[in-house]
Amino acid sequence: MTPFLGEIFGTMILIIFGGGVVAGVLLKHSKAEASGWIVITFGWGLGVAMAIYAVGAISGAHINPAVTLGLAVIGEFPWAKVPLYVLGQLIGAFLGAVVVWLHYYPHWEKTASQGAKLAVFCTDPAIDHTPSNLMSEIIGTFVLVLGILAIGANEFTEGLNPLIIGLFILAIGLSLGGTTGYAINPARDLGPRLAHCLLPIAGKGGSNWKYAWIPVVGPLIGGVAGALFYRHVFIEGSAVALTIALAVIVVALGVDFVVEKRWSSRHSVPDQE
Repeated sequence: MTPFLGEIFGTMILIIFGGGVVAGVLLKHSKAEASGWIVITFGWGLGVAMAIYAVGAISGAHINPAVTLGLAVIGEFPWAKVPLYVLGQLIGAFLGAVVVWLHYYPHWEKTASQGAKLAVFCTDPAIDHTPSNLMSEIIGTFVLVLGILAIGANEFTEGLNPLIIGLFILAIGLSLGGTTGYAINPARDLGPRLAHCLLPIAGKGGSNWKYAWIPVVGPLIGGVAGALFYRHVFIEGSAVALTIALAVIVVALGVDFVVEKRWSSRHSVPDQE
């Protein structure tokens, strides 16, 4: 199998497990209905682990454009392979979403909530607040890529590494996922969102394309930032790099504060007397 096919199958496995557990929890008359956020985060974590077990030896199991781009930026992955990897990840995510749709086929008609149906495929924020939603995805993916690189620097018993990363994804979901549903992966969100748009899902609503840029742009920024932070601070131990990183964080917080104020002023509702 080629690395391109490895990324397709790896990402497809990720979405089958991840989208599948969301469908099981949210769709009506599923035996897992209403089993909650903990079940969802475990499903995604184990889905990542299984995807890495399946194709790690074939493609490295990036299964995430933010990981691929972050590795390329720090010189750990050739730029020439980035487009093909990202394409494979998007195709795999789309195909995985189609499998989930087929698996839960009779449940779509029984589920009235259009929001629940959309949530099986892609993320949306708990509170619609663009600056904070973007920052959440940046932070979550920063932690993801930084953590993956840090885990990779340790030696584990053979075959244990994928499970450790799966537990790490579980931790991200439990700790940081409550704001936006922790896409932390552009392909994981965009591929299934496109599937939601194109598939004849019974009773579906819109695919919320106005939000779709956030789980793409946020993870790409966070992934690159996490990789750069690991390389310059953890590996090179550069005090200058650490200072710059802290300065960037301060500036980002300042920008977020200003944008938040403008966003709030534009979306505020005048008092009714």
